[in-house]
Amino acid sequence: MGKAGFSAVLSDDGRKLTMSIDGRFDFNLHSDFRSAYRELPASTEFVIDLSKATFMDSSAMGMILLLREHAGEKSANICLKNCNSEIRKILSISSLDKMFVVE
Repeated sequence: MGKAGFSAVLSDDGRKLTMSIDGRFDFNLHSDFRSAYRELPASTEFVIDLSKATFMDSSAMGMILLLREHAGEKSANICLKNCNSEIRKILSISSLDKMFVVE
């Protein structure tokens, strides 16, 4: 129902970006998601808060993989927080839980 919500907040010191998904994490958020981080250095700590996410599809997985690429692949500092059991299952099946810190 309605468009999913997306917000991004950069910490005062500019070192940590927290992106929050409210509702469906799908292609509709692609532009907002990418715009939030593309000007930031790879050394930024990225937190994706999924506490209000109800759904995550393959395009969302692609988006977090592009973020990982931007943030330096293996050296990327990305945490997926507050995942519900459905999203944890998706991350596990796709092995993304091995590429990201999942809390």
